[in-house]
Amino acid sequence: MKSTAVKAQGLGKKFEVDTVVVEALRNLDLTVNTGEFVSIYGPSGAGKSTLLNLIGALDKPTSGTIEVFDHDLNAYDENFLATFRSTYVGFVFQSYNLSSTLTAIENIAFVIELAGWKAKNLFDRSEDLLKLVGLEHRANHFPAQLSGGERQRIEFARALANNPPLLLADEPTGNLDANTGEEIVKILHKIKKEGKTVIVATHDPKLLELSTRSLYLKNGRLTRNE
Repeated sequence: MKSTAVKAQGLGKKFEVDTVVVEALRNLDLTVNTGEFVSIYGPSGAGKSTLLNLIGALDKPTSGTIEVFDHDLNAYDENFLATFRSTYVGFVFQSYNLSSTLTAIENIAFVIELAGWKAKNLFDRSEDLLKLVGLEHRANHFPAQLSGGERQRIEFARALANNPPLLLADEPTGNLDANTGEEIVKILHKIKKEGKTVIVATHDPKLLELSTRSLYLKNGRLTRNE
């Protein structure tokens, strides 16, 4: 029997924008098994990023429940959730969140250090991750010296720094040209083969093809694409 990584029931999220209430998600149900690669696609503004933020404990729902690796995220305070995120979840965002004053390898090592790894393991782990994303030759370059695609690959390396069981990626190829996007697809293929649970918000046909399951999000609700 497969174990469950993510289970959401009746999930809803509302935002107030200039006194207008926007319902980003409504009565949404989602179950993702451990080791699945699930893609969420749909029109802009459909709620894909909102859903990833709720799964990753970056935000809390207005209604409904969400469990990630058997943790009811509604039941915990921010101190616990910060520890939960650093232990269980890796994030890859569309915008690059690299420190401009740190080299590629230092950007990765910094995250590993925050996660509590011993100093002697920091750079070994960082070098392994740079090899995974094919950028070991860029270890000592600063973000300004890297292309957009290279910065995105460093984002993947950072997201995997603490070896989290769940990877969330929000439009990871959205700002990249076709050739560079192909490099990201290759990285995700490697991660998939490792057996991690992956949830990606994407419009990229190649990522949809790589997925074990694709779900269409529109008007705050999910439907399955067979």
